[in-house]
Amino acid sequence: MTKRSRQTLDQDDPLCCCEYIDRRGGRNHLAACCCDCEDLDEACDRWMKKKPQNPDSLSRVMATFNDRLRVPWISGARQVDISVIPPLILLPVFLHIAALHYLLGILVLTAVSVLVLWYYYYTHRKKGRTLFFLSLALFSLFYMFYLFITEVVPRGGVNHLQLAAVTVGVALTVIFLIITKRGPGYVRPRPTDTHSTVTYHKPPSDVDAAYLNGAQHQVVIANHEQTGESGTAQQSVQRRNWCAVCKVVRPPRAGHCRIGGVCILRLDHHCLVGGINSCVGQDNHRNFLLTLVFFLLTSLYGISLVLRSACSDQNVMTALFYCPDVYNQFSSALCFTCAWYSCVVTGGLLHLLLLQLINVSFNVTEREARLALREKTIRSLLWGLIIDTGVYSRGF
Repeated sequence: MTKRSRQTLDQDDPLCCCEYIDRRGGRNHLAACCCDCEDLDEACDRWMKKKPQNPDSLSRVMATFNDRLRVPWISGARQVDISVIPPLILLPVFLHIAALHYLLGILVLTAVSVLVLWYYYYTHRKKGRTLFFLSLALFSLFYMFYLFITEVVPRGGVNHLQLAAVTVGVALTVIFLIITKRGPGYVRPRPTDTHSTVTYHKPPSDVDAAYLNGAQHQVVIANHEQTGESGTAQQSVQRRNWCAVCKVVRPPRAGHCRIGGVCILRLDHHCLVGGINSCVGQDNHRNFLLTLVFFLLTSLYGISLVLRSACSDQNVMTALFYCPDVYNQFSSALCFTCAWYSCVVTGGLLHLLLLQLINVSFNVTEREARLALREKTIRSLLWGLIIDTGVYSRGF
């Protein structure tokens, strides 16, 4: 009791770089990461005594582990999401294994693609928020650029202008990725619809932290008595566009993102595969498309330079499928494997960009297309690749 009271009393003091407030509200230190772990002790004790584990024991152990996985920071230790770590470790290991033999390359790249797709559908179905895809996208970009600098450029065949072009492409991709994450366009409460407002200074865990700069306002709509047909129609529209989660009246084409936990103006989708780990809406849709365009241009140009360096005697179009003696030297094999990995990523994002451009040409969002498919109120062409709702389209 004395220890807990001291922790409570000392919480108002400034945190040092190695201290933090844990998930139970107590003051803790990085050096005590293996101390006072009641959840882990209980799980190990039940395992040693051959007793069945509690249903939530594993989740509590993982929650404690995630809470104590931190790095020192100026105003207190910052928490590190565990989903960030696997790409940083597994991607270089898998690529180096795949570079040992072409059969290993086929096996590893296929397995990685299947696992990433499975994790995407699993996360999307569970409505989960994860930094795995953001970490994978950024680390893949920087790791490919690092290998390009250290493995391809020293081999010759890449002049300063080509190196500058790849560097500018990587920089523009990162810049527009940062701009895209600034905000998709949140639905703000309108004073005319507000009867009272309750302010939460700390957003819930399932709400985007960028929403209202970290503070979410829950708005209660006033029950004004309205008469006449216009009043009845207005009440009907408000009831249909009312979001019970965010407590706001959504404008036309706005939607509630079940992953981000907020309402977005002209919501398109919540992007996980693209690497932004954010909603795509009215304010960042154009920047999202530009991020994809700059990445694809940089990736395709970089792949061509890598293939010209690793398979100098082959044509670029055929070198990806036939490059003799490339596995005789590990450096060339690693470059060739990274080119194949980049092709897989580029193919996936190229498909995403193609779908986005088709939707834009018909002035329809991904969310509206899915709703129309569910309600079967659409005109579908090319096996569902082209979807025209006929509501907002102004022609190509």
